[in-house]
Amino acid sequence: MASPKKKNKSATIKSNKGTKLKQIDPSGKNSASFFEQVYDLVEQIPKGRVTTYGAIARSLGSGLSARMVGWALNGSFLSDRNIPAQRVVNRNGQLSGKAHFPTPTRMQELLEKEGITVLNDTIQNFSKVFWDPAEEL
Repeated sequence: MASPKKKNKSATIKSNKGTKLKQIDPSGKNSASFFEQVYDLVEQIPKGRVTTYGAIARSLGSGLSARMVGWALNGSFLSDRNIPAQRVVNRNGQLSGKAHFPTPTRMQELLEKEGITVLNDTIQNFSKVFWDPAEEL
């Protein structure tokens, strides 16, 4: 007797432009770790845009886990994946994660290469380059 098929509870995410994006499992599901969910989401941040640790946590259904998002991104350097961790900043647009990059200026250099202006470790025109996954996905 064949066992019943398990339903995939993952939701397919569509952008507001109707294009299909990567699947992200809801927070708390055993099918993917929280860190993997963070990586999946961060990989979708467009070049030239930034988001915050808190916005990522909220979009994964775990609004009080902004620090955990930071921990995940700190560990992303050990991942085989190319995670654009430079695109995640604190709620004030400050490069609070810059200490975890190979050099003190590397995070800023990567952002500036994408066309983002940084002055005194703070994103300029933050509200214009802010990407909110809760609205964009």
